[in-house]
Amino acid sequence: MKVILLKDVKGQGKKGDVKELSEGYVRNFLLPQGLAKLASDGNLKTLEVQNASEQKRKEKEKEDAEALAKKLSEMTVVVKTKAGEGGRLFGAITSKQIAEALAELGVKIDKRKIELEDPIRTLGVTQVPVKLHPQVKAKLNVQAAEE
Repeated sequence: MKVILLKDVKGQGKKGDVKELSEGYVRNFLLPQGLAKLASDGNLKTLEVQNASEQKRKEKEKEDAEALAKKLSEMTVVVKTKAGEGGRLFGAITSKQIAEALAELGVKIDKRKIELEDPIRTLGVTQVPVKLHPQVKAKLNVQAAEE
């Protein structure tokens, strides 16, 4: 019996897969649990339309991420902090502070997307990688300035 999986089913397949499974398994387990629906012509067409719209949405997200990456690579974010002798900072500049400084400039980025290996501890400009999309990364210039 041909079915379209509505959710991931362990040992059978992922969401959206069209599978040929035994009739008893489908009627007694998958259908009552809401894990699958019968693969009729109408359901298959609906699945194709959903896959096409999902693909379009993913392409749009990637384009938006690339545009934002271009914008970020041209920006320099200034974070003011207290510093001591020799340009050493009291404390450090973290990804949270960088995200807040970006928010003040009108760019909303989650602090978890800022891939800062170690907090910034010296004055000057540092390039910080920002992961905007699984396939798009940007370099952001962060300038640590003394208050």
